[in-house]
Amino acid sequence: MENDSKRRERRNLIALTGAAALLAVAVNFTVTALSTHFKNRKRKEVLAFSDVANSVLVEMQRAQLVLTGILLVPGSNVRINLSASEILRLADHIVAKSKEVHDAVASVPLDKVTYANTILPLAELEAHQFPLIQSCAFQKLVSASEDIRKASIEAERRIDAHVSTCSRRQSIFIKLISWFEVQEFERNGLNLTSTKREELQRLRNQIDELSMRYIRNLNDDSTFLLFHDMELVGLPPEFLKSLDKAESGKFKVALRSHHVSPILELCKELEQPIIRCRIEKGWISVGSTRKSVAVAYGKRCKVNLSVLEKLIQLRHKLARLLGYSNYAEYAIDRRMAKSSTKVFEFLEKISASLTESASKELSLLKELKRKEEGESPFGNEDLPYYVKRIKQKQLDLDFGVVKQYFPISLVLSGIFKICQDLFGLRFEEVVDAEVWHQDVQLFSVFDLSSGERMGYFYLDTYTREGKYGQTCVVALQNGSFINSKRQIPVALLISQLQKEVNGHPGLLRFSEVVNLFHEFGHVVHHICNRAPFARFSGLRLDPDFVEIPSMLLESWCYESSSLNLISGFHQDITKPIGDEICKSLKRWRCSFSALKLKQEILYCLFDQIVHSNEDVDMIGLFEHLHSKVMLGLPILDGTNPASCYPQIAIGYEATCYSRIWSEVLAPGGAKDPLEILSDFLGREPSIQAFVDSKAHTV
Repeated sequence: MENDSKRRERRNLIALTGAAALLAVAVNFTVTALSTHFKNRKRKEVLAFSDVANSVLVEMQRAQLVLTGILLVPGSNVRINLSASEILRLADHIVAKSKEVHDAVASVPLDKVTYANTILPLAELEAHQFPLIQSCAFQKLVSASEDIRKASIEAERRIDAHVSTCSRRQSIFIKLISWFEVQEFERNGLNLTSTKREELQRLRNQIDELSMRYIRNLNDDSTFLLFHDMELVGLPPEFLKSLDKAESGKFKVALRSHHVSPILELCKELEQPIIRCRIEKGWISVGSTRKSVAVAYGKRCKVNLSVLEKLIQLRHKLARLLGYSNYAEYAIDRRMAKSSTKVFEFLEKISASLTESASKELSLLKELKRKEEGESPFGNEDLPYYVKRIKQKQLDLDFGVVKQYFPISLVLSGIFKICQDLFGLRFEEVVDAEVWHQDVQLFSVFDLSSGERMGYFYLDTYTREGKYGQTCVVALQNGSFINSKRQIPVALLISQLQKEVNGHPGLLRFSEVVNLFHEFGHVVHHICNRAPFARFSGLRLDPDFVEIPSMLLESWCYESSSLNLISGFHQDITKPIGDEICKSLKRWRCSFSALKLKQEILYCLFDQIVHSNEDVDMIGLFEHLHSKVMLGLPILDGTNPASCYPQIAIGYEATCYSRIWSEVLAPGGAKDPLEILSDFLGREPSIQAFVDSKAHTV
């Protein structure tokens, strides 16, 4: 299940960082079966575990210490500051030692197969090697060195190739099938002929290469616009100070989200916009700052359109080789939704239920634009600006003022306190820990009542060159409890926040505060998962539910008690945000949410359609869907949304719907999640309550 497991990690924003764990070659056995087996299996069988495999693991740990030095922190096997050559050496070491363990398992005669000489060595292998794999892989997200980032990508490629080879070993497959049902092996082609397995691997290699090319094209894009200060009216002074300037004195606006979002939300229009701007090596006439930024942002990486077309064609071929009619059916088969048809029904039902509320919201926005700008047509680029304008006006909420109450350090300390009160956790910074950049912090996480160390997490908060541009959580080490030995989890939270502006501490937009809460939900979930096997540790649960803990934690951003803990006026942090602002923020959360959700549904439908059909005209499809879902609003001329939509390239392919699915439903467990949810509710789940919560217009 190499690719399936790898994508599962990436979907959860845990392994946008790396290869699938090496137990991907083993069966995805159930927790219940393993727990029962542990209770009943005699101790002598565990002690009879293959001497060869056991010695390999011991040698692997010893070699690991020789290769990379002593452990950074007690209980963590994560290597932090490897050079480019060390990353590649460690990758080769991982592959070599993994091969020895798999050879040992494969050599066990069929009539001698036991849990101890088949399942256990593979389970131990995953627990031991996952943090080493991530030590190689996570550097591509955080390192300032291009050589190290390239080595990290190459290391991941080598490990992935090895995992693919392991997943094709029928000798191990035959042994494991005598213990458990192995659907995941069949999803990876172990039941195919050797010729078809070779074709499957070729397709996977091509898919992985194209996926990474799509992301590299986006990450390497250096497009920017130049603006006079008069074209950036309405933007806060601290934002303008954060922008670089060209020799001409104009402001350089990079087409990155942390530049684009403030402009779309805050920039006012000139009465006579006549300035011309430079985009890459050419010049464009600007009729509207917001529109020029939105169009340029949507035109990025036109080459990615052809990359995505090839990528989806290959995915369909892979799915058909495995017996599925299309890639969407393959991707959804093992998830709660079960089929692409059900996903379409789910998305279309929510979209239709939101139409009335979204229409009212859009009418209010159009009316306000007519009052402020005359009869100029309302465009897609106007949505963020006028949504914020109405919210500020009707809720008496000035987000420029709100931002003054959220210094980064105060928000982080407040989140720690809230997590302590909610989950009984204590966070303690590890002083002088080895890290990859001076701004990175390492925290130990303890159980507040018992004092037991639960795990660690690294906090890489601030923006810098070469760093991954999105906020996410990465699993560096999964927890486990095998052979009476506990391995504690280690996580990494990456964000791109401004550390300071002109010597003053950085302040967070409220949306950034909410985002931090969301990601801390993933950190807490990863740290607190006490599954005995790394296979089930961290965020490894039904991917249609994985966002639930973070969404729950987000809710605390809108409660006065928690806002008082994380806020303080930047010039006098003893003065928290006022109760009236807290109430306004809570009302703001529900206002104009129907249109926002419609936009998300638009992308989910696009993702589902292209992965369910062959030879789709992507530009034409997006134009059609945009007008249909967004109540007649046309797509911006010349933009290519499919060219700059990373989720569809890697991580959420054919499953972009899952975030909405998670929000509508609730988390499950060992039983089928829908069955658990129905038991809890006393009825079949319904989306109406969710729709009602999104249908409030101020």
